[in-house]
Amino acid sequence: MYKRPEYQTIKNRLEERRKFIQVVMGPRQVGKSTVVKQVLKDQPIPYQFFSADNVPASDSSWVSNCWEAVRSLQNSKEWSEVILVIDEIQKIANWSEVVKKEWDDDTFHDRNIKVLLLGSSRVLLEKGLSESLSGRFEEIRMTHWSYPEMRDCFGFTLDQYLFYGGYPGAAEFVNDTDRWEQYIQSAIIDATINKDILMDTPVGKPALLRQTFELGASYSGELLSLNKMLGALQDAGNTVTLAGYINLLGESGLLCGLQKYSIDAARRRASIPKFQVYNNGLKTVYNPLSFEQALLDRRNWGRIFESGIGAWIISQAFIHRIEVFYWRERNDEVDFVLRKKETTVAIEVKSNAEKNTTGLNSFRTLFKPQAAFIVGSGGVSAEDFLTTDLKKWLI
Repeated sequence: MYKRPEYQTIKNRLEERRKFIQVVMGPRQVGKSTVVKQVLKDQPIPYQFFSADNVPASDSSWVSNCWEAVRSLQNSKEWSEVILVIDEIQKIANWSEVVKKEWDDDTFHDRNIKVLLLGSSRVLLEKGLSESLSGRFEEIRMTHWSYPEMRDCFGFTLDQYLFYGGYPGAAEFVNDTDRWEQYIQSAIIDATINKDILMDTPVGKPALLRQTFELGASYSGELLSLNKMLGALQDAGNTVTLAGYINLLGESGLLCGLQKYSIDAARRRASIPKFQVYNNGLKTVYNPLSFEQALLDRRNWGRIFESGIGAWIISQAFIHRIEVFYWRERNDEVDFVLRKKETTVAIEVKSNAEKNTTGLNSFRTLFKPQAAFIVGSGGVSAEDFLTTDLKKWLI
């Protein structure tokens, strides 16, 4: 079975002495549970795996019951150490407070119980971690599958990856459009919105949240002002509501609104958002053209190409904690600006020879980035860019 790079990270962490709770987080259907089960199967430490998937959200005692079961097993079997794994932990109300109490109790009594938590809602996980578990955990971030992973595991071509994205569960359906679209809609979009967002987050207009995602995903890779969105959406309310919904969609790994790069933070927040899906399948599921038709439509494929490159960038940026912006001033534009600490890199995505790239020169003059280059026609090939660790472009 194919093993993602996070396999070794998780394995190494579990082999270390008990020090931190390990938290595996990432969007739905990227293989979090699968890779953890692979690690557990291949290591000698006894373990117990629990899932909160079908547990009532209000039953916070369920977490304590899992802990007590593991303690009892450790005592009866005289295990020197044991691993406790809880999947979809964010679904339990007040989970972080219970985990803190049980973890601290184990620490006080010198119980060698190593803890691994998994969750698919970044917003709920990070809220709990910051509120109750500060200083007690480490994150292991996972994201959508990269082009090399989809190529090596499923035989994807570059064009297939750019169109269908990096969902391993959908890979077998690429030759059956109806089944592929149904998988993306039900297993990814519906599940994320209904279970990860609406279940525990107050949303005044759930239908509007869904419409905001669909419109933003359709415009992935493009600028679209919130005021224009108001005109396109029914019962849209105001721009503050839309901005809040876009933030929720971003925290759930579906869609983000990139801000304009600026030294002034206030100007960044006031900028028109550039929409970008985290996985290009979330854009193309709303595309009226099939894969074969899109390849023949130069303009349509250009938008898919640029969004596909952007999806990989922001997914990898989540893993490596890199800030991503766009830049535009009058007719000059740069598709993506990456920043980490004091390092800035400008990237223009060019799917054909007709696209103007003078924005890179203007950006170089104004901001003196460490690097500024084209991905696509006349620059770094998409194949080379997507097969290189994003961090290396910032070195």
